[in-house]
Amino acid sequence: MAEKINIVSLGCARNLVDSEVMAGILRRSEYEVVADAAGADIVLVNTCSFIDAAKEESVDTILEIARLKKEGSLKTLVVAGCLPQRYAGELEREMPEVDLFIGTGEVPKIADILKARSQKRVYVGLPSYLYDHETPRIRSTAAHTAFVKASEGCDHKCAFCIIPQLRGPHRSRPIASIVSEAEALARDGVKEINLIAQDLTAYGRERRDGTTLYGLLKELDRVEGIEWVRLLYAYPNFLDDALLDFVRDSRRICKYVDIPLQHASRRMLMKMRRGKSGSAVRDAVAKLRARIPGVTLRTSLIVGFPGETDDDFRELLDFVEESEFERLGVFKYSVEDGTAAAAMDDPVPEAVKEARWQEVMDLQADISRKKNQALIGMFQRVIIDSLASDSGMPQGRTQGHAPEVDGAVYIAGEPRGVRAGDFVDVKITEASDYDLTGEIIHG
Repeated sequence: MAEKINIVSLGCARNLVDSEVMAGILRRSEYEVVADAAGADIVLVNTCSFIDAAKEESVDTILEIARLKKEGSLKTLVVAGCLPQRYAGELEREMPEVDLFIGTGEVPKIADILKARSQKRVYVGLPSYLYDHETPRIRSTAAHTAFVKASEGCDHKCAFCIIPQLRGPHRSRPIASIVSEAEALARDGVKEINLIAQDLTAYGRERRDGTTLYGLLKELDRVEGIEWVRLLYAYPNFLDDALLDFVRDSRRICKYVDIPLQHASRRMLMKMRRGKSGSAVRDAVAKLRARIPGVTLRTSLIVGFPGETDDDFRELLDFVEESEFERLGVFKYSVEDGTAAAAMDDPVPEAVKEARWQEVMDLQADISRKKNQALIGMFQRVIIDSLASDSGMPQGRTQGHAPEVDGAVYIAGEPRGVRAGDFVDVKITEASDYDLTGEIIHG
């Protein structure tokens, strides 16, 4: 009888793709992939360790699953991903309840590692793996949407970030491989592709064969059946005019760009090793607004970085107010061993970090509410994600809402003949800080 394995995926969408690939490899290797940890012989926790909160969630989840072993219903507990890639030796010593630790580069070997699990506990090497269109995969997202990883790793040296050490150098898939995957997804009923990477705007650069994000988008724009292609995690450098003009003019490429800016103060950006001055960050936002009218901009910011003064923070707050981002996430800086910032003096007190975080979030809530209220009475194209939500209403998204991280559109009334994955025209009738409510307009 085939062993049953349950995969718990934590962290970002890039991690989710790794989990889906491992699920596909395991099923091909005659393991039975199940949805419930309680009924599994093996549980694999694919972890995140980007910041303190992610590490805490990973450890808490591991300990929770470990209780199943004590109850006798679970035979093998596997911890994979960024946490063991970073802390393998420490985890091996401190977590005897875990049977296997597997790093980020061992994804394609998962079935072989499980079969040889009695030989050793730790499998962590240099991360160099990147899946392709022929790699088996079991998607865990809704049937009509998928994440597609264009590249892996990162070559930037940001002072706060551990990702290059966890994921290795930047490496890009060939355009043909990504397009083949998109075509297969379309045949499988996928209508929305969310293109992900550590740095999308660096896509293809290291290949030195003319491969670019612009070239990739031109090919994806031709894939029949795919209605939306969304760009997630675009570094603010290399936003060339041809690329932005193509996003503006394409019917399939969403007018949505996720561009992590991190700060607006020149002094902070220099300390963070971001390679952009405060004026250049503002110029990037202005360029995106000018080249792509109606664009939805999502960014992430860090408060409480070592040495951040009241003046630095005020500059950041002013930047948020003037830029009016449609979507914004804020991180409180946490010390990450192995990064340049970990050795910096002048830490910001935790209470100050918390207060600054709350002030940015309150400001962003006001901005988001104002932008949402401006949509009342307007018509939006919405993809239906589910026919039942916590609100009791069908739930969907506009092209300005990425799955998992942004708000939603709730459908009032009694929609007739609507299924998950359908596109519908919705008249917006209500707005809150982050969500919208509307009614389907039947033709």
